[in-house]
Amino acid sequence: MANLLLHLLALAFAIIGMGWLALSLDVHWRQVLACKDPLSAGKSRAMRVLGYICLILSGVMCCLTDRPSIAVLVWFMLQAVSAVLITLLLAWRAQWLRLLLIWTKTGH
Repeated sequence: MANLLLHLLALAFAIIGMGWLALSLDVHWRQVLACKDPLSAGKSRAMRVLGYICLILSGVMCCLTDRPSIAVLVWFMLQAVSAVLITLLLAWRAQWLRLLLIWTKTGH
């Protein structure tokens, strides 16, 4: 049961991390918020850092559940799955990624 929870946490961290990395790009920022305002360099950098931290935490969760050789394989597969999921969200339901912007005051 604990391994399942850690794997789900790893998946959640991977999805959130990929989402923040996507939102750190001006094109996706404008797409998600449907605005013409450019993304500031500070917010872009913050989202990139948060995205990388989440991806690293995803890897840590994988390492806590499996042997290193399997953990790396599972981590790479989670990266692929989360990248495809974020791509599909950007194509069909981009506004759902606004949930990742709760930490900002206005969402812009």
